[in-house]
Amino acid sequence: MIPGLGKLFDANRREVGRLQKTVEEINSLESKVKKLKDEDFAAKTASLREQIANGTSSIDILPEAFALVREASSRAIGMRHYDVQLMAATALYEGKISEQKTGEGKTLSAILALYAHALSGRGVHLVTVNDYLARRDAGWMGPVFDLLGMKVGVIIHDEAFVFDNEFSDKSHDDPRLVHLKRASRRETYRADVVYGTNNEFGFDYLRDNMAQTLEEVSQRDHHFAIVDEVDSVLIDEARTPLIISAPDAEPTQKYYEFASLIEKLSADTDFQIDEKIKSAHLTEHGISKVEKILGTDNLYEKDFDTIHHLENALRARTLFLKDRDYVVREG
Repeated sequence: MIPGLGKLFDANRREVGRLQKTVEEINSLESKVKKLKDEDFAAKTASLREQIANGTSSIDILPEAFALVREASSRAIGMRHYDVQLMAATALYEGKISEQKTGEGKTLSAILALYAHALSGRGVHLVTVNDYLARRDAGWMGPVFDLLGMKVGVIIHDEAFVFDNEFSDKSHDDPRLVHLKRASRRETYRADVVYGTNNEFGFDYLRDNMAQTLEEVSQRDHHFAIVDEVDSVLIDEARTPLIISAPDAEPTQKYYEFASLIEKLSADTDFQIDEKIKSAHLTEHGISKVEKILGTDNLYEKDFDTIHHLENALRARTLFLKDRDYVVREG
């Protein structure tokens, strides 16, 4: 055996054994929760919330919480969690990575951990990879959370919905979407569980940081999230920055002035550009020339705002070409 592999397998067996004990606790409660009436589930949720508010750790009530969700799922959508899904959900609850192949019930596993963390009353997020999956899963799992007395929302591009069992939109062929009712983003973020994409959550976070009043803020605090396709979201897509802009409060004339100043610089002596990484910066000679033009002694000690405008104007002039990187239409 390769050195170290034995320890790895032993550690894995210990972890599986630990999770199996939690599963056994959950299974021991199944006969008890099966005796509950449908209207008892919301009352049980309220009771668990009260225990947590009074200082009980959510890990102590995890078996009961999971047992409630499994029975609610069985009744609401006809899907009962397998033991391996309970193990996956326990790992997710603990903030660990759980790998499940397509068809092994990731969507079903996630609701156990989401419910347990949502008992705190602080709200939780399920981050998925596209609008369709976010909307489908919120509508699909909505009846389970509804039976448990929790509210579910979904955030997609330019739209937001909350699950409402009494609402019905007959325009959908997919029965999982008919109970999703349009709502404001602010209302949706107040749901116990919110499904959405990483981009939408990210852009809403940026918008909230640009808000002028608290009433304009959509999100609340960030307590717990499960990220679907975590390798794609946190590695592949993390290379693409989320950029949002606000109306500029500065006079437009300032940009013309800096663009004009850049025209006085020489590519041979005053600046250097790197096409590959789209960067441009002034040389020592260029800095001296700009300081003389602007009548300042030390540009980098006194006026960082000017440096910012200069470097942007330089990049715009040297790296972004008209009709290749941008077009001008109607002025």
